[in-house]
Amino acid sequence: MLPEVIRFSVTDIMGLEELEANYSELRAALAEALATEVEFVPVDDQVAGAVLLKDGQIDLALVGPSEYVVIQARTNAVPVIGITRPNYRSVLATKAESEVKAIADLKSKTLALSDVGSTSGHLGPIAMLMAAGLDPQQDLTVEMLGDDGSMAALRSGQVEAWGGSLTDYEDMSQDAPEQFVILQSGPLLPSDVFIAGSHLAADVVTAIQAKMLANEAALTTAIATHERKYEGSTLKVTQDQDYDPIRAAYSAIGQGSFLN
Repeated sequence: MLPEVIRFSVTDIMGLEELEANYSELRAALAEALATEVEFVPVDDQVAGAVLLKDGQIDLALVGPSEYVVIQARTNAVPVIGITRPNYRSVLATKAESEVKAIADLKSKTLALSDVGSTSGHLGPIAMLMAAGLDPQQDLTVEMLGDDGSMAALRSGQVEAWGGSLTDYEDMSQDAPEQFVILQSGPLLPSDVFIAGSHLAADVVTAIQAKMLANEAALTTAIATHERKYEGSTLKVTQDQDYDPIRAAYSAIGQGSFLN
């Protein structure tokens, strides 16, 4: 039997007002799917979310891949169900006239990325560098400049290349697509994931998973109401090892301690 109230949070959303603005439809759909009350629990940041999960004050949370590996390491949270993001992948790009024609050409060059810990704007590109045989700490200079700053750095020629999500690349290049070229597109990134606090019994987690899968259409429609990134999403059963590439990227940038 599920708890009378499921306390739910989205850990990259700060404060109750933004939660209600963007996820009220999802909260209502969850309540109907689980046949129980669902209550928002706002957080101030990712660390606060981890503490509340560990203390049993949050039962269910929606997190991104990079958040998942950090929170899971600190709380033993359990993946319940993944939610895909269509074409959710990182790309490495440069200007069309650049001498950089392949990832290997980035050796000794400067690469602009978004925010530290961003799945598509930091860890995804790092994983691509690693797959190409480059050491992100030794073989090139990586500058963390935020979404707007990193794109501006490529446009101005401050850096030789840029890494980020395919969606951000499309936004950056839509006004002048001839100015930019994708060096390489990365593999699909792991799904965002609903996680359960370790204080919930295994049979409760299994029941939540089954009820969410049975109500997939209602849940995915609801979450896409205000969040464009979830348009066309599906629910899928995920395993902890699906997120090992994110863990490897954290280690490659010397941040493996985040996962201890």
